[in-house]
Order: sequence, then C-alpha cells, then structure tokens
Amino acid sequence: MKETPIRFGTDGWRAIIAEDFTFANVRACAQATARYIQGTGMADRGIVVGYDTRFASEEFAAAVAEVMAGNGIPVYLCEAPAPTPVIGYAILTHKAAGSVVITSSHNPALYSGFKVRTEYAGAAPPEVLAQIEALIPAALAGDVPRLGLEEAKERGLVQTFDPQPEYLRHLSGLLELDRLRDAGLRVVLDPMYGAGAGYLKALLSGGKTQVWEMRGERNPAFPGMHNPEPIPRNLEATSAFVREKGAQAALATDGDADRIGVLDGQGRFVNQLETFALLAYYLLEVRGLRGPIVKSVTTTSMVRRLGELYGVPVHETGVGFKYLGPRMRETDALIAGEESGGFAFRGHLPERDGVLSGLYVLDLMARRGKELPELIEELFAKVGPHYYDRIDITLTESERDRIAAMLPDLQPTGIAGLPVTGYDRTDGLRFLLADGAWALIRLSGTEPLMRIYTEVREQDQVQPVLAAVRELTGA
Repeated sequence: MKETPIRFGTDGWRAIIAEDFTFANVRACAQATARYIQGTGMADRGIVVGYDTRFASEEFAAAVAEVMAGNGIPVYLCEAPAPTPVIGYAILTHKAAGSVVITSSHNPALYSGFKVRTEYAGAAPPEVLAQIEALIPAALAGDVPRLGLEEAKERGLVQTFDPQPEYLRHLSGLLELDRLRDAGLRVVLDPMYGAGAGYLKALLSGGKTQVWEMRGERNPAFPGMHNPEPIPRNLEATSAFVREKGAQAALATDGDADRIGVLDGQGRFVNQLETFALLAYYLLEVRGLRGPIVKSVTTTSMVRRLGELYGVPVHETGVGFKYLGPRMRETDALIAGEESGGFAFRGHLPERDGVLSGLYVLDLMARRGKELPELIEELFAKVGPHYYDRIDITLTESERDRIAAMLPDLQPTGIAGLPVTGYDRTDGLRFLLADGAWALIRLSGTEPLMRIYTEVREQDQVQPVLAAVRELTGA
C-alpha cells in the first residue's frame, strides 16, 4: 500500500500547497470521504462543498465535487468563498450528510486544508476521521472516479448555491439585531482577507451603529500579517485603525471565520480566555440562560468559577472541536469554547462561529452600556483576576520527538516559585498550580509547533511561568 503524507490532525488535514497539498492528494481525501459517506447509508442526502479565500481554493473544491459526483453523491457547491460555520449551517438547510471545506483556517498563506463536517454540522469526531484516514491509501493506490464539473451540473449531481442568505436569516433569530444596529456602537471589522468578509457588515449595517470593514478584499497572500489568525501580532494595523476611527471595539475573524479576536477602544487585545469568560457571563448573567459549559484543557478556569456561581456543570475535553462538539451535543451545553478563540452556542451549531461570537460580544456591550475594559472589571469582580499568555515554538521533527518522549515523565514540584499541585495529561501536559492557576505544554496537531500556555492570578507571574516551562523542555 502506498505511503501517504496525509494525516488528520486537530481539525482535518493541512499541508503546503503544491508540496503535499496537491490535486491528487485532495482527490484521494475526497474519495476516502465519499467511501465513508456511502458506508453510513446517507450518500443520497448529498454533501456540501465549500472553500475559503486561499490560493486555488475554488479549484480544489471543484476537484472534491467532481470526485463526489463520480461516486454518485449529490453535491451542493458554494458559489463563492464562505466561512466554515456558514457552510456548516448549509448542511442543516440541505439535510446533507455533511460537508467538506477547503480551508486551512488560520495557517500561513502557503497552506491549504481539508475539513470534514458531519450531518449535524459539527467537526468530525476522532473515530470518523480515523475511518476516513484509513481509506486514503487505497484511494491513492487506485483510480479515483471523477465526473467533470459541467457534466455533473448537467446531470443534476452538482448544484451551486449561495449559503449566505439562510445563515444570516438564522442569526437574526438568535439575538435582537435591530436593537444592536440602533445601539450606536462604533465597530471596526477585520476579516483578515478571509472568508468572513462582508458577513458582520451585512448584519450590523443600517442603523445608528457605525461599522468600518478593513482587509475585506480577497488576497491569498494575507499581506501585513504572519497568518490570518486574530492574535496581537497580526492585529497591529487593526489596532491603529481602531484608534484612528475612534471605535469602541474591533472584531477580527480568522481565515475561515470560525474564530474571533476582540480589541477594545484603545486597540488593546482582549485575550481569548477573557473573551470566552465574557461570552459565558453574557449568556448566564445578561441573557439569564442556563446550561452546561464545555471547555478545552487549554482555556480559562474562569468558566469553572462561573459554573459554580450560576449552578451549571463545566465539562473539560482535549483540544479541538472534534472533542468539544460531541461533548456539547451530549450535554446540551449552553456554550463551548477553546483557547484559540473558537466558541459555539446552543441553538446554533456544535461548531465554533466567529461571526456569531462577535455579535454576542457587541450585544453584551450594548445591553450593559459599558466598554470592554469595564466589562472585564465586572467579570473579574465575579471570578477574580486572571492573566494569560501563550508562546509558540517552532520545532524540527527530532526536537518534537524528543519533547514528546520526555513529557510522560516530566513532574516538576514547582514552576517559577509556584507549587505544582497536580498533573493532567488529557491533551499535552498541564501543570495544576495553586489557586486555579495552570500551565500547559502541548504539541500542535496541525503545525510543527510546541505551544506553552499559562493562566495565573497575578499579571507579573505570566512571563516567568512561560519561561520556566520552556526551560523544562530544553527548547
């Protein structure tokens, strides 16, 4: 059987375009996915195929559609780039068997990717990804059936469509958009040249609220940023634009708009852990809703405290919505979130959505009549102050192997003067520290990176803890 470079990580398969991310490999992934769908008995329901704004994304999506059609599976093919959650919602409107999205989300411009979503519009769980991955070698070794796109359209096996209207209509039922449009907020929108361009602008325009969209055109090079990930190093231009316009907030979405990054009126980054806690607080306190909270091991312990205060359970999973989504469905959770800025909500999808997350942040501001720094103070008054940061370290393959081998035996008794009270190996290695603080080492599932995270109760502890954990690894 032919060796394959294709491995499904935290959220599908990602690789460098023209190196491993080739038409042959994409067709093999499509064939494996087609075989999996046929095995579920849902092939006649069809599949949604969408794509982002990266180089050749529509051509790769067309290749997927041709393979699906060649297997007799009907295809609903998006007619333009669309966010992953928008494509996910289209699964529900078409009652499809799932979706394939050509996107590598927040990765640098050289990358593309292949994401699979299920019939319930959530990330495919690990057991499904394992089944698809197991079918790839045979697809690479054999002839992949294909039906040319135009012929497939003529036969009715491929239909192109616009997923935006149904999605926008759905979101308008999840909060009072008219009130938000008339709230008089001043908001910068930054889709980072990605698939989210135009979505928040369409939802927020038409009233007293002022919106300015920047970097809304398609540019597969993602100029002016390392990668289309809404974190501080990529949002310097956004921060300057906020100050220039006198805006109260900025909402930035990543390449496929399933993640959100938030800036306050001074252009300062509201970190992802604060954003998660604010969103949970908004739903519990401001909206008066109740339900479980699901969190990944890499995100904030503030939601545990909120769970205690509002009498709702908090569940913890490994990193990625392939874990969070299924747990969210099992528990009928109110909200699920991860450290990367991805949040999902009951009544919507068991899938992160940067567009809806941004709307809820603005709705919190409008309902409370407060700026983001004031809202963080209000949150800290409830749960106590929490401070966070993360560092990403690029590794060679040998370095990655060395660190992976040492993690099971790494058991320091203290880190930067803080006693270690326990260890958690759910996903990576997490050191439990006093008073709800923690630090974690995790090897990325999509990039050659080691990530080190911490959340502590004193701001001046953040950098010493990160440095001490890095020193433990010898990286």
